[in-house]
Amino acid sequence: MTTSQLSIDKTLLEILELVSDPEIPVLSIVQMGVVRSAKYINNIVEVEITPTYSGCPAMDVIGDDIKSAFKIKGYEANVTLILSPAWTTDWITEKGRVALEKYGIASPLSAEADKEALLGNKKVVKCPQCGSFNTKLVSQFGSTACKALFKCEDCLEPFDYFKCLK
Repeated sequence: MTTSQLSIDKTLLEILELVSDPEIPVLSIVQMGVVRSAKYINNIVEVEITPTYSGCPAMDVIGDDIKSAFKIKGYEANVTLILSPAWTTDWITEKGRVALEKYGIASPLSAEADKEALLGNKKVVKCPQCGSFNTKLVSQFGSTACKALFKCEDCLEPFDYFKCLK
């Protein structure tokens, strides 16, 4: 789901763009693709969000941050968690993918390439530091459960890879 697929009033979208993902602060929750909808109903902003995975500990913080962002702008907001359909890395916007790379986290690959990389069958994860594909999996889990830890064999830097979730 891209921001162009969201049918959100421009003012509400601008406020939601101010809310950062607490685990990846260079991304807004809109760029991360967790915002499903936002509507102004009976003087209250109703926001629906989908977690990146069902046990994501950041969702409470995101909900509180959404309410705070709207309160600062003079709105009351309610946040509802929507579990279906499940979030997918396809919902990360292009701007979000670029921000991930600049921050030092490799963007998710396609599901098939992801499987090959995580099983160590192919070197397809590009180092966000130097751009080399000469990388290797160090651990299936990185700084969070949705990331894997890789190391570049050329620049020798470790980096997180955001796993493809479908």
